[in-house]
Amino acid sequence: MNQIFSRRTFILIPTMSILKIIFKPMQVLASTFVSKEDWNLSKDEWKTRLSPESYYILREEGTERAFSSELNNEKRKGVFHCAGCDLPLFLSDKKFDSGTGWPSFWDSIQGSVETKVDFKLIVPRTEYHCSRCGGHQGHVFNDGPLPTGKRYCNNGLALRFVPE
Repeated sequence: MNQIFSRRTFILIPTMSILKIIFKPMQVLASTFVSKEDWNLSKDEWKTRLSPESYYILREEGTERAFSSELNNEKRKGVFHCAGCDLPLFLSDKKFDSGTGWPSFWDSIQGSVETKVDFKLIVPRTEYHCSRCGGHQGHVFNDGPLPTGKRYCNNGLALRFVPE
């Protein structure tokens, strides 16, 4: 029997609604950075500024294919900047090989990212964005190396590497 509304659906919908209320997505105001430039651009302005792939990731909170970014293998000293507004986000000495296929860092530059809870895969995850332009970077997990134990799993197309 192919039913649209099964018992599972009637249980899942209210449960997810309650979880969404409990883990209400909220912005963490982690930055004291004050920008002189206004980064509240229109969709058309962002589309002019970014490649279609970067626009999808930064502005529509998309994800690139694992192991597709050249930055995953970047080992030089330098700084990883937001591809949207050029804010420095990560130092190269905080990068590590997580084996996930995305550039990963165990810490960000203080005040450079803001977080919120994401329910796109039903299970709540912590999503992080550039604190200046709001561009989606990736997700942060609690399975990284010491000293923080964090893994900032970043889309390579959301970053621009500036070597020393």
